[in-house]
Amino acid sequence: MLNVVLVEPEIPQNTGNVARTCALTGARLHLVEPLGFRIDDRRLKRAGLDYWHLLDITVYKSLSDFFTRNTGNFYYFSTKARKTHSEVAYPDGCYLVFGKETAGLPESLLHDNPGTCVRIPMLDNPDARSLNLSNSVAIGVYEALRQWNYPGLLREGQLRQYQW
Repeated sequence: MLNVVLVEPEIPQNTGNVARTCALTGARLHLVEPLGFRIDDRRLKRAGLDYWHLLDITVYKSLSDFFTRNTGNFYYFSTKARKTHSEVAYPDGCYLVFGKETAGLPESLLHDNPGTCVRIPMLDNPDARSLNLSNSVAIGVYEALRQWNYPGLLREGQLRQYQW
């Protein structure tokens, strides 16, 4: 089981896209308040389309509430991390933790967990600040699933009008 954690997400469309990724990969979604939208926001639902019934989602009142209720291996995705997301081996049941769109994760959290902070490589240019949150989550989720050989996921498709 893979866990995706969004800490104080602000943009409903990003969270909707993340929810869709979680629903279609079997990952659990954890949302840490405050949220920049309501869970019933139509923009959030539209981004997730008709996959909400496949989603396992939990909402927490704060980051401390989240850590009180969950234990395990946490990997903090940040542009400030020193190692890349593909340099670590993600264990089953791990948590991929992402910060809010405008500020990322609290620096104190990163400082206290240097061994499990990871970054997605990007262009070395001051104008290249960060990837979109939902894209970052998809990259992290699929790296963990790749390492696990995509358990429980359909690995081949079928043509509708032709046979392979």
